[in-house]
Amino acid sequence: MQQPANANFVANTYSRFPLTFEKGQGARLWDKEGREYIDFTSGIAVCNLGHCHPQVVQAIKKQAETLIHTSNLYWIEEQLRLAKRLAEHSFADQAFFCNSGAESVEAAIKLARKRGHELRGPNCYDIVCLEGAFHGRTLAAITATGQPQYQRGFEPLVPGFTHIPPNDIYAAELAIGRRTAAVIVEPIQGEGGVRPLSDDFLSALRTFCDKQNAILIFDEVQVGMGRTGSLFAYEQTPVVPDVICLAKALGNGVPIGAMLAKQEVMKHFGPGSHASTFGGNPLSCAAANAVLDVMLASDFFEHVKAMADYLRAGLEKFSANRPGKVAEIRGRGLIQAVEFVEPLPDLALKFMEKGFLVLLGHEKILRLLPPLIISQEEIKAFLEALEELA
Repeated sequence: MQQPANANFVANTYSRFPLTFEKGQGARLWDKEGREYIDFTSGIAVCNLGHCHPQVVQAIKKQAETLIHTSNLYWIEEQLRLAKRLAEHSFADQAFFCNSGAESVEAAIKLARKRGHELRGPNCYDIVCLEGAFHGRTLAAITATGQPQYQRGFEPLVPGFTHIPPNDIYAAELAIGRRTAAVIVEPIQGEGGVRPLSDDFLSALRTFCDKQNAILIFDEVQVGMGRTGSLFAYEQTPVVPDVICLAKALGNGVPIGAMLAKQEVMKHFGPGSHASTFGGNPLSCAAANAVLDVMLASDFFEHVKAMADYLRAGLEKFSANRPGKVAEIRGRGLIQAVEFVEPLPDLALKFMEKGFLVLLGHEKILRLLPPLIISQEEIKAFLEALEELA
């Protein structure tokens, strides 16, 4: 496929595949030539309910015909309802709404520093992060991100961030001290290669944070909203954080982010301390409420768990049939990775030619993020393609 006619008018910040999609339904997308693809990316963990889920579409249509936007200087009914539901189904008491994952992380960083200043003075501002982490593209978020390739050329970065190796309890104990305002981690590192943090490490972080009166922030932008088989990823760990950051799948494609926190933490954000013009507007919150309507149905997560088990079993079988070729299968729920021993730089293109969309990191980590409504037949077709192509 040739480059689109107007491509030169778009900033060149992405290495794009030669595809333009015209419509989507469920786990499938169709390009301009009418070719069908099974999407194992979900728009990078955004369309967890698949493309154009009818309940979400109906909610968007209904809200768009009534009221799209008002300022947060006034109460917004859909926002109030969404905040209450997120609180009722998590540890949190309150929500701050924004537009993206990076913004929710920025809000959490600001909240942590504000709390640190008010409780322990101006020297309590350090944020402890992990190597291999990814927290977004704004300046503070890429500083928290533990991958130098995202930071190169944007120096000087924001001061006050310390990175330690994941799952290194000793390093965590040394790093978390009197100046520490917060520790931020992804319970499963997504962009870092689908690397779950160990229960022992998370428990140690909770202990060290409590000892130093620092807050523990879970970045669940990629792994929250059902991706791991429960509404929030922290529910499958022994730890309850103080703050969680959400976005991506919260609106199933409509931009919305949220930072959830306990009231004793959120109280450090007073009027004027933080804001977002579009955050939590009627349209985005109507979409997010429709997402919750679907996910909170009684049988939803049973399906997610069943499909996750089926996919994982197929990947383990594939690995067993490739001795010396697959380094590791890892993940939880419907975020899974196959790490190959040797790079396979053309693998994503080969899958595309077969009618599948996948993500390939570092040329050898196949990251799988199918919609949570994926069928067994669609997973079976993918596994057959995997056997053929890799």
